[in-house]
Amino acid sequence: LAAHMVHPTEEEMEILAENNVKIAHCPESNLKLASGVAPVPKMIEKGITVGIGTDGTASNDDLDIIGEISTAAKLHKGYNLDPTVLNARQALKMATIEGAKAIRKEDKLGSLEIGKNADIVLIDVEDPHLQPLFDPYTQIVYSSNGKDVDTVITNGEIKVLNKKVLVLDKDELIEKANYWKNKVLEK
Repeated sequence: LAAHMVHPTEEEMEILAENNVKIAHCPESNLKLASGVAPVPKMIEKGITVGIGTDGTASNDDLDIIGEISTAAKLHKGYNLDPTVLNARQALKMATIEGAKAIRKEDKLGSLEIGKNADIVLIDVEDPHLQPLFDPYTQIVYSSNGKDVDTVITNGEIKVLNKKVLVLDKDELIEKANYWKNKVLEK
């Protein structure tokens, strides 16, 4: 798995394709660091599997995968001056089945199929910014964000319900984050 790949040559992309190298595309990190724009449409055209990632908190402050999907879709349209590049369905696939392929877990993740983990994210589409609902793919990719996630089911277990995380103590998490922030600032 190769991360970012913002400046591969044509020859390097051929090598990546021949060797079945998968790519983790982290567009918001690349934008924040001004490191460049990965040629994702060309990579996909060459048969390279490209998934979407958020990178880390040092280079992506919100880690919102839904926002990352939206950024990827819009970035490549603007960069290529083509509104048809990386449509909503393609962008969503990069975060689901293509992402699963990128980490070589497509037999268990990335789509709802018998025998795969029951990993499901439900989005609350009742908020005004998601209305009117014409095409769920475009609404998810271009209009929603992480705050619209209502329910998360991982391997059949409910982790988030009614927008409330069930598996973490929010106050404890914030306390730990601040503890480590202060430890870093001490140095």
